[in-house]
Formats: sequence, structure tokens, C-alpha cells
Amino acid sequence: MMNKKDISIPIEIITAAAFFLMIITNVLANLLPINGVTTGQISDFYPNLFAPAAATFAIWGLIYMLLAGYVFYQLGMFQSKVNIAEEAFSNKIRVAFIISSFANSLWLVAWHNLQIALSMFFIIIIFLCLGYIFHTISKYRFSFDKRIFVKIPFSVYFAWITVAMIANFAVLAVSKHWYNFVFAESTWTIMLILFGLVLGFFVAYRYKDAVYGAVLIWAYSGILIKHMSANDFNRQYPLIIVTVIGSLALLILLVFYILLINKKDTD
Repeated sequence: MMNKKDISIPIEIITAAAFFLMIITNVLANLLPINGVTTGQISDFYPNLFAPAAATFAIWGLIYMLLAGYVFYQLGMFQSKVNIAEEAFSNKIRVAFIISSFANSLWLVAWHNLQIALSMFFIIIIFLCLGYIFHTISKYRFSFDKRIFVKIPFSVYFAWITVAMIANFAVLAVSKHWYNFVFAESTWTIMLILFGLVLGFFVAYRYKDAVYGAVLIWAYSGILIKHMSANDFNRQYPLIIVTVIGSLALLILLVFYILLINKKDTD
């Protein structure tokens, strides 16, 4: 008779399964597509001034590629050596990643069914899980392979979700007609941009993570491009443009500062 240990599934396999479920859900969401619309078309249903240019979302390809590297790495591939003492630490990351992957899949289902408030709930779960992973990782000094396959993937993912969560809120505000309450939409957008700047600046500075900061630069550049493009907002909102340019300048200075500090620490 099999005991509980005999039929248990290794957490490494569950982690891989959760990741591939997330990938399959994302692919099917646009191929089927779910509810007859693609993921990007949902954003078009709720136009707002915070959303970056469409090309900016190409970063998802990089994110999934980096996460695939992490998944195979935690299965034992690409590792220079296996440290048994690190397994408890690795399992903390795996559990949080599993939850975030399921939440990502559920986010897509909610998003495609125009359940924007529910999608906001799921993206907050993703943000919290990735924040926990990001914070946990920061406590350890990594070998080169772990920086490539663990630290960098989650720095990129967490940074992008930081912006995506704010963008999701902007869509929620449009869907609930919250804009033009007290302030104009452009003012609300400036507030969201500044909120993202303060949050992102704090995280990047606190953890001395240049990769996280670089992803924020990518995202804010996408917002700027959309506002400058003749095919989009065509410079209709100069205060937003000035705010984004100022945010980008601060983020670029921060990333260079972090690179300088990190270089001194390694010398």
C-alpha cells in the first residue's frame, strides 16, 4: 500500500507545471481568443492616458523566456553546483511563484471576460507574491548562475508587474467612470505616474537593483512614446509629457548610481 510520501509530487515539478499552465493560458487567450477578444483589445476598450505604447508590451516575451530559464534551473539544469542548505530558501520562492502563476492565469480569464475589478484583485496577488520573492532573494549573495537564472528574472518580472498593476488600476478607473471625479483624467494620470515613480524609485534604491530600475525606464519610455506619437495622443497633454520626462531622468540617474555603487562593492 502506498504511503503519503510515495505519491507526493516534488515541488519542482509543481513549479514547472504552474509555469507552463500560465504560458498555455496566455497563448490560448490570444489564439482562441477567450471571450472573442485578444488581451490587447481589452485595453482598447478602456482608453486611458497611462497606458504605454503597444510595442512596450513585447517585454512579456523576455519575461517568459527568463522565467523559463528559472523553471529549468530550479529543476536542476544549468547549475554549477547544488547546495542542499539552499533548498528551504528555494522552496519559499517556488511556493510564491506557483501562487503568482495561478493568479496570472486567473487574471487573464477575468480580464478577457471584462471583470476588471476581479482582474485587479489577481494582479495585486501577483504583485505581492513577486514582492515577497524579490525581498527574499535580496537577503542572499548569489553565484553567477543564480544571478542569471533567479535574480534577474524576478527583478524584470516584478518591475513590469509594478507598472502593470498601476495600468490595471487606470483601466479599472475608466471602467467605473472614476475619472473626472474631483480631478481631470490628465491630473489623475500624473498622480499615477508619480506614484509609480515613487514606488519604483524606492524599491530600486532600497534593494540596489539596476535591472528593476531599467524595466521602469522601459515602461515609462512606452508612456512617453504613446503621448508623443502622432498616431496616439499627439502631444495633447504637455503636463503628462513633462512628468514622464522628469520621471525618466530621475530613473536613469538612479540606475547609473546603483551601477556605480554595486561596482564599488564588488571591487
